[in-house]
Amino acid sequence: MSEQENASEEIVQLPDEEVADLYDNTGPLILVTGASGYIATHIVQQLQQEGYRVRGTVRSLRNESKTKPLRQLCPEAKYQLEVVEADLNVEASWLPAIKGCTYVIHTASPFPKENPKHEDEVIRPAVDGTLSVLKACHEAGSVKRVVLTSSIASIIAGNDHGNDYVYSESDWTNVVGKNVLPYYKSKTLAEKAAWDYVESLSGEQRFELAVVNPGYVLGPVLCGSFATSMEIPKRLLQHEMPMLPKLNFPVVDVRDVAKAHIKAMTVLEAAGNRHILSTCNMWVKDMALILKEEFGSQGYHVPTHNAPSPLLKVSSLFDKSIKMILPSIGEIKLMDNTRMKTTLEIQAMPVHNTFVDMCYSMIENGMIKKAKKYKAQSK
Repeated sequence: MSEQENASEEIVQLPDEEVADLYDNTGPLILVTGASGYIATHIVQQLQQEGYRVRGTVRSLRNESKTKPLRQLCPEAKYQLEVVEADLNVEASWLPAIKGCTYVIHTASPFPKENPKHEDEVIRPAVDGTLSVLKACHEAGSVKRVVLTSSIASIIAGNDHGNDYVYSESDWTNVVGKNVLPYYKSKTLAEKAAWDYVESLSGEQRFELAVVNPGYVLGPVLCGSFATSMEIPKRLLQHEMPMLPKLNFPVVDVRDVAKAHIKAMTVLEAAGNRHILSTCNMWVKDMALILKEEFGSQGYHVPTHNAPSPLLKVSSLFDKSIKMILPSIGEIKLMDNTRMKTTLEIQAMPVHNTFVDMCYSMIENGMIKKAKKYKAQSK
């Protein structure tokens, strides 16, 4: 879709009576899958803060490290959070979780720290899990719209575009292209499967689908467990990478990503569309300089020099996570975020706040060691 077409689109919110219903005791119930995840916890919190009734899924209710942070997200919520079990690998678990829900926000998907031994270890749960959720939405009969958390991974890979090319929602990753990571394939194939499934439904059966495609998601941590997004900030502050890989990312704040999911659920024009979420492009060195400015005086030795490519190639022989990033060294993926700004009306948070807030939250949650000179963030 062209920038000119995007700019001319009219933004339409839900009718007043439907918005009002969201706040009634008998109003719609929103399901968030993978509710204990990094992005999902922010979605759950924002939904509760806005007065929605929310149900979240986890793989096991017995896992306190997942369920306890969820129940503490919004102590003053109008409606207590429902937490239920559902597993991407267990198709039968989804219908009971979705019954009675009007909107489903599907965030659950595997995100590996390193390449798996076989790509199907990532691809199959992503594709099959997404289809299980959508089939249950259809069978439940109450779901009006599904918001799917995809990624720019389904947009940017496997093509021969140069660093000046600007990607839009019309672009798709070429899953048979050179050096396409299993994770990129999983997000692409899962998203395509979702669009195909909804398209296959007849008029009366069909529910709406809206997709969000975030870049590298960063920002404060609410979940109780480590997520892949936290790897670079952790390595920078703990000096686990003495030199920096020359990597460039389209970045976006997790709080903006959560807000975008809720907008994609309620804005009429979002249905049937993809939405790239990206604030700006940043090199790892840019991130490091922000963290050095904030945390350098607190006893954190943040590296700021790029590593030579030959050194990274040697290091990749011993570190699988480095091997995974080698094809992306020096690449720039520019993103058209017009729909994020105009359709979803997201005014992006400053990236300085994104990184600083993220690292303070990781330190306070014990994910990064506290230095002796560490001072808690002033509110």
